[in-house]
Amino acid sequence: MSVTQNSLPAGAIAPRSSDVLMKPKALGALQPSRVSGARAFMNKMVRERWDISVQRFDIDASASGTVVYSIKTPDREFSFIGFSFPPSRTARTGRIIGRAWDMMGTLNEGPATEADIESARVELPKLYNGRATPNALIWCRSNRSMRVFDQTLAALAEGHQPDVSALSEVCYLMRNTGLDGNGTFGTRSFPSLGRDHPLGGVLQAQLLTAYLMREYSCDLVEHLAALQSPDAVMLDPAIRRYLGVGNGSALGLIFFAHKHPRLIDAILSARENAIAEVRSLKIDAGDARVEELLGLVRRAITFRRQDKMVYEAFTSSQTIADDLEKVAGSLEALLRTGLVDGTRRARAFDALAQQFETTLSREAHETFLSLLIELVPDVSDAAMLEIDAPDEFNIHPAETAADLLATIRAEYDWALRTDMSGPDAYRYIWYKSETAEEPRRGAREEVPDALDLGLDICGGIQALAADLEASEADLTVARFLMKHPQHRFILSRIQSLRGRCYHTPHANINSDAFVPIDLVRLLNVAIHGIDKTRDFLNRNLRGVLYHGAPTPQDIRSGHTGPWFYPPEPVLA
Repeated sequence: MSVTQNSLPAGAIAPRSSDVLMKPKALGALQPSRVSGARAFMNKMVRERWDISVQRFDIDASASGTVVYSIKTPDREFSFIGFSFPPSRTARTGRIIGRAWDMMGTLNEGPATEADIESARVELPKLYNGRATPNALIWCRSNRSMRVFDQTLAALAEGHQPDVSALSEVCYLMRNTGLDGNGTFGTRSFPSLGRDHPLGGVLQAQLLTAYLMREYSCDLVEHLAALQSPDAVMLDPAIRRYLGVGNGSALGLIFFAHKHPRLIDAILSARENAIAEVRSLKIDAGDARVEELLGLVRRAITFRRQDKMVYEAFTSSQTIADDLEKVAGSLEALLRTGLVDGTRRARAFDALAQQFETTLSREAHETFLSLLIELVPDVSDAAMLEIDAPDEFNIHPAETAADLLATIRAEYDWALRTDMSGPDAYRYIWYKSETAEEPRRGAREEVPDALDLGLDICGGIQALAADLEASEADLTVARFLMKHPQHRFILSRIQSLRGRCYHTPHANINSDAFVPIDLVRLLNVAIHGIDKTRDFLNRNLRGVLYHGAPTPQDIRSGHTGPWFYPPEPVLA
């Protein structure tokens, strides 16, 4: 049985079924939207007009030194303390096993004190042996994109802007190589912040730190250029907005998806409910909402046409742009005539969505759906503010075996139908590398002694269902677990997530057929809001965060209009 949203108004379009949305290929095709982390957080900063400023920038010509940023929200202040290092050609990697970074920093609550700065200076380079101060929220690291950074530095020092065509091949000057918080290294735990905290929302402490990485990279290249030449110029504001911060992700995000099912469900529910609301609208010729959507689609077409990234497994940007041209044509006809393919439809956006689902690439269809959300900003923004997604699972001991079994049959039919008896069902094991401390996926026969860290949803549910079927119908969960304690985790997960639609990908992640990149892409693109995600070996992704984002000056002034899907800057 598929799970859909309940309590719909009469005549309203239902959100998509979990049987449709939660398949890995469908999840991997989802595109950034207004409810994606980076976009939602940027909109919050603009709406509240946060004040981000440089307090200290003591960096010498070798790129060694200290920076301090102040971040003022409507009701409190934060600080970012960063340490710049001359770029090293050795021990340089984006992985946790790296030992050299171009920048290390900490995001702290409150204004930066000298004690905070000196403590961070000593502790940050120790990494796992270091300890954060009690007011620290995030420890971070980043590295330059050497070629693009050096080209930009040389251009600014010579008194002119960098080549936009060269910039667009990468779209960032520095890339994030680590954002650690929520207790790691002694940082403050996120649940302790509370929902009223300025950074108490979804991933907001990490997202603020990533934005500050973007700003630091631009400030650094301008600063070094000025030290090199009295003729140096600053980055044109259009280029500064265009540049984001690079990001790389791998298999660890699979664990994140399974560890935070309420968060995944909440974000996808906010997305799907907003889309369904727009699909339910009645649209006539000349409707301003169609004109707004058409403008956004054209912006997306330009963005895709100008995309220079090479994609190994994903649909090319040129194909997506071609598909979006068809969307634009349909919207132009709707705007002009109020008709869809010459027919008047009660809900034109829904009719188009159904048509595009079968005639366009997955990514183009999902781009259209994501852009629909921009037509109901108040709805989607309010939904993001209401997200409360604790990680804990609870047991409901009084429930009967019959009732629990009914829930499993209703909500986990996909897992019960998954073949777990074949030789490929447990072909792979998930484990952590002893040397690199990174998640890995390998053939079981190759790592026979590895501790399996993967979540066996399908096997666990099938085993639980079998034992429930063999139990008395009125047996309580408490007494059932006394007989079968091995089911405690999967049982508590099922009970705690009951009635939710979008919490668990419909996949056996241990099987030979499972392709990890789909779920990595879900987290990077739909959840985090990363653009231009390129795939490597079907398990690693690299992309751009805050691509086109407003500058601190824009944020202070309450920037209006779309900033996502930025076109290449055209300089005078």
